[in-house]
Amino acid sequence: MNRNTIWISGANGKIGKILQRYLDPLEDEVLATDKDIVDIVNSDETSIFARRNRPNIIINCSALTDPVVCQEHPDEAFRVNALGARNMAVAANTVDAKLIHMSTDDVFSGQSRSAYREYDAPHPTTMYGKSKLMGESFVREFSVKHFILRTSWLFSPVNHRVEDIIKEARENGKVVVPRAQFSSPTSAYQLAEFIVTLMNTYEYGIYHASCQGVASRKEFAEEILRIKGIDAEIIEDENLRIAGHRPDFTALENFLLNTSKIYEFPDWKSSLKAYIEKNNL
Repeated sequence: MNRNTIWISGANGKIGKILQRYLDPLEDEVLATDKDIVDIVNSDETSIFARRNRPNIIINCSALTDPVVCQEHPDEAFRVNALGARNMAVAANTVDAKLIHMSTDDVFSGQSRSAYREYDAPHPTTMYGKSKLMGESFVREFSVKHFILRTSWLFSPVNHRVEDIIKEARENGKVVVPRAQFSSPTSAYQLAEFIVTLMNTYEYGIYHASCQGVASRKEFAEEILRIKGIDAEIIEDENLRIAGHRPDFTALENFLLNTSKIYEFPDWKSSLKAYIEKNNL
C-alpha cells in the first residue's frame, strides 16, 4: 500500500485537531498547517507549499466560522471561505491531489421543515453561508478530484459545545439555549472517521456528512444532561437567536451516503454518548 502524504489546512480547528488523531504517522505523512504556517488567502503561499510538498490528499478545514464575525466583516468572510477555497482547489489541481473541502449546513436558507438533501438547491441567507457556498463553487470549478462535505452543529473538544453545557448546568443549575433552532448535531470524531474512510476512495462529489436525526438546541442540551445525570433547568431564550446570523432549520440528510452505502453515520444521541464517554466529561 502506497504511503499517503496528507496536508491538513486549518489543523488547529475543531475538525483539524481530531483528524490528526485518526491518521497514523507510521502509515501516512501528515502535514498539519494553520494560518501561521500557510495562509490560504495568499495564493502564492498556498501554491508554493503544495508544489514543494506534493501532497496527494489535501483536507481543507480552514474557515472563518463565527457567524457574527462573518456578518459584520463580509470581506474577510469571503477572503477566507471563498478565495481561500479557490486557492486550495487550484493548488490541489496543480499537484493532482484529492481535495476534501469542509462546508456547512448554512448554505441552506433554513425555511424547510424537513432535512436537506444534496439535491436541494442551496439558498444561503447569511454571510457565512454565502461565503461558504462560493467556496464550494470554486472547488467544483478549479479542482477535478474533490469531495465537498457539508456538516452541521459540529461538537468537539476545540469548540467546547458539550463541555460548556455541562459546566453551565453544574455551576448555575440551569442552561440557557437559543429558541427555535434545529439541526443535526455531529461529533467531530465521527466526522474524522468518515473523512479517513472517504479519502481512500474515488467517490468524488458533494456529500452531507452529519449524524442522523434532528434536534433543537434544547433537545441537544437535555440529552447531554440526561447522559450525565445532571438535574438542571433548560431555558430557551429568544434573545440568543441573533437575527440574520444563523438559519433556524438546517438539519441534513446523508442521502448520497445512504444511497451509495459508502459510510453510515450513527444517530446523534449515540454519537453524543460516545463523545462524552471518550472525553471523560
